[in-house]
Amino acid sequence: MKHKIRTLIFTLIVGYSFNLSAQSYYNVLNYGAKNDSSRLATFAIKNAIDAASKKGGGTIYFPAGKYLTGPIHLKSNITIFIDAGAELHFSDNFDHYLPMVKSRYEGVDVTSFSPLFYAYKAENIAIIGRGIIDGHGKKWWDFVEGYKEGQPRSKWQHTFDELNKDILLPDDPKQMKRGFLRPPFIQTMYCNNLLIQGITIRNSPFWTVNPEFCENVTIHAVTITNPHSPNTDGINPESCKNVRISDCYISVGDDCITIKSGKDGPGRRTAVAAENYTITNCTMLSGHGGVVIGSEMSGDVRKITISNCVFDGTDRGIRLKTARGRGGIVEEIRVNNIIMKNIRDQAIVLDMQYAKTNPEPVSERTPRFRNIHFSNMTGQTNQAVYINGLEEMPIENITFNNINLDAKTGFDIINAKNIALHNVTVNTQIGAAIKATNVDYLVLDGIKTFTPLPNAPTINLKNVTDAFIYNAFPVQSESNYLQVSGSKTKNIALGINNFRNVKNPVKLEADVPEQLIKIAQ
Repeated sequence: MKHKIRTLIFTLIVGYSFNLSAQSYYNVLNYGAKNDSSRLATFAIKNAIDAASKKGGGTIYFPAGKYLTGPIHLKSNITIFIDAGAELHFSDNFDHYLPMVKSRYEGVDVTSFSPLFYAYKAENIAIIGRGIIDGHGKKWWDFVEGYKEGQPRSKWQHTFDELNKDILLPDDPKQMKRGFLRPPFIQTMYCNNLLIQGITIRNSPFWTVNPEFCENVTIHAVTITNPHSPNTDGINPESCKNVRISDCYISVGDDCITIKSGKDGPGRRTAVAAENYTITNCTMLSGHGGVVIGSEMSGDVRKITISNCVFDGTDRGIRLKTARGRGGIVEEIRVNNIIMKNIRDQAIVLDMQYAKTNPEPVSERTPRFRNIHFSNMTGQTNQAVYINGLEEMPIENITFNNINLDAKTGFDIINAKNIALHNVTVNTQIGAAIKATNVDYLVLDGIKTFTPLPNAPTINLKNVTDAFIYNAFPVQSESNYLQVSGSKTKNIALGINNFRNVKNPVKLEADVPEQLIKIAQ
């Protein structure tokens, strides 16, 4: 009798658990979707989401097969589960992405085409699985790139104009692409607790994964490929808080991962920072930049860590870019354990003159880069590092530790202060390993090159004040280790260096008074 009772209880528990599991999964085939692409599944998917939402939430299940769909709008407590062998192919009929919805385009709040996956003020949402989602972006790309000034405006552009009469535009309104704004692939706005995991994403019309004003975002083990495509950034968490990106593979037509917080006046008005981001264990291949901050960063970017990543074939490795008019502060950034190969331009860029502008008084329009630290990096690149501040707002408090780069040209540091390099090796083909211009308070500790050039110093300082150079032990060279120029140069100190392999360690140009150089051996 006891055995029969135990068996009955076990059967009831298993049956109840299975029933709960069955209730929480909503197979889209049961709602009219076809997994042979023979019918548009937009409404079937919507009906499955609505049914789950009425029960408090659930998992929308896509078994193996190919599905053709329009935009998918998520609600709270909904998980999209795209199983192995399942492919979601999104329609390239622009009308399917109407009516237009509240969105954000390159840091500007607009009403525009629905993103392919869209959520607004939802929580506990996820897109997971081992399947594929394909945005079929080529028709979107071709429309934008083929549009000419003076060409008749499309019905979509007229609709956009009507819905966006009162929006706050960026400093250059032409950046709004004359009213035809391609939708992001995945855009979640004002959402909490977002998970994107395991899926493969292809051919995004525009930015690929684009959380906006979200909190607690996890993007894990995602593959993103957007070949030969304009502005198809990989992952763009904008004005979000507490973001974790890990173990992703990204090869795209623009930046692989970008961190943003709004553009110009629109970004300053919303004033929502991007903060507390962790990016780790990712591989980036094709792309304008591996990890990029800006250029839309008017709402501030702070507390970012980037670690254990490989960049192979990107145009740049780590890139921070902004310009006058953006405003905003970028600070508290840590980059560690990075390998770079085949970098077309620079391994590291901190550029505050991304758009060329004239000096102006410091105001809310003035951007700031400060408290940014790089360590344990190796790579092969065209230029090692480019730091370019503003005359009225130098880049400040930047450190480099344990850096080893093979590059055509070395460090170029302009308009900066409080810069320190420790144990940095740069093997150049042209020019100095380290070049600094208009820099205040510079520490160079253990700077070396194993490819000294006969007509170039290892370190070239121009109009630098308060510099300390020590722990140098250059290999044998006919050139100078240090060359100093500029009438504004002063207080250059050398100490604890071994210059036995260099015939003339220091060369002073005629505009530098000799008494401004202090050498303690």
